[in-house]
Amino acid sequence: MTNEGVPLLVVDDDDDLRSLLAEVLEDDGYAVTTAADGAEALRILRSTTARPRLVLLDLVMPLLDGREVCDAMQADADLRDIPVLLLTGDTTGETLDLGRRTVGLVHKPIDLDRLLASVDRAWRR
Repeated sequence: MTNEGVPLLVVDDDDDLRSLLAEVLEDDGYAVTTAADGAEALRILRSTTARPRLVLLDLVMPLLDGREVCDAMQADADLRDIPVLLLTGDTTGETLDLGRRTVGLVHKPIDLDRLLASVDRAWRR
């Protein structure tokens, strides 16, 4: 399978990291849309008919955090089946079970090779 044109949504409030992730993923063949916070992510998800195959979602953000976005996606029949790969700076090693379609957890600072492997595994499910 090829990544060509697979739509992803990257949600992170850090402008530099969001831009870097988008660039790396686009270089790997993914079609990337970005959002700076959870509220913007939900607006994008609800306004497009071409749903992303995967959402990369930061847990700690202003307006709506990652947990709130997952809750809103779970409550929406059109969004609940979109898998979510969580991004976090939390290094406690605590496993996050949001009871949602979360398909993995990537710790910050992000190892780009691991990120690409996690994205590839997640969207192929």
